[in-house]
Amino acid sequence: MDESVIGFWQGLFSGIDWTFLPSEIAVFIVLMLWLWALWPTVEIRRLIQDPAKQTQILIATIALTGLWLLNANVTVGIHVHFLGLVVLMLMYGWRLASLIALLPTLFFAVFVFKHPADFAIYALLGVCLPIFGCFILYSQMFKYLPRHLFIYIFCGAFLNGFLSILLHVLAWSVWLLLTTDYSWEFLSHNYLVIIPLLGFPEALLNGMAVTILVVYRPEWLYDYSDRTYLWKK
Repeated sequence: MDESVIGFWQGLFSGIDWTFLPSEIAVFIVLMLWLWALWPTVEIRRLIQDPAKQTQILIATIALTGLWLLNANVTVGIHVHFLGLVVLMLMYGWRLASLIALLPTLFFAVFVFKHPADFAIYALLGVCLPIFGCFILYSQMFKYLPRHLFIYIFCGAFLNGFLSILLHVLAWSVWLLLTTDYSWEFLSHNYLVIIPLLGFPEALLNGMAVTILVVYRPEWLYDYSDRTYLWKK
């Protein structure tokens, strides 16, 4: 094998800390319990029988991983990147989206954090919590607001995009406050301050993506229907 290829793989895996503390194992168990509680049995069965959707999910996973790699490492433990979780939720439902997002999370923990033990806590606070929070907003929107395309895009995608960043940053800030030497003042000045700076582009990104899907690929959206949002009653 070419020495440059060997050097690439050695560099990729060098510096990775494979140690697991008891607390990190406990967090991993909590993640497993959460996944057990939300396990999308029906969606998984349908997915097994649908090769086209399997390919679609593979492409979505690669795209999400690429989006996360556009990452600004502010300081140790603080990473700034777009999420794209709302589009994933609106395409596959919050349960399946939570599972799909675990693969980019694992990649991020191993090759960006260089600490695989952070996978579970980042999955819980950085992925599962934002997706679940966005699902709550989306379900309440569907329950109380009129069925209108503008509401679906603005509330379901745009506002949820901002909410995903808000929950992601707040939850991770609390974790850093509890587990590192960072003070709340330091986190406020170096991490929380980016919520509006990252939240609005995230909202725009999700809103534009969902708009394109509504126009060109409405069948890719989990529970969108022209009959519900466009046709006059």
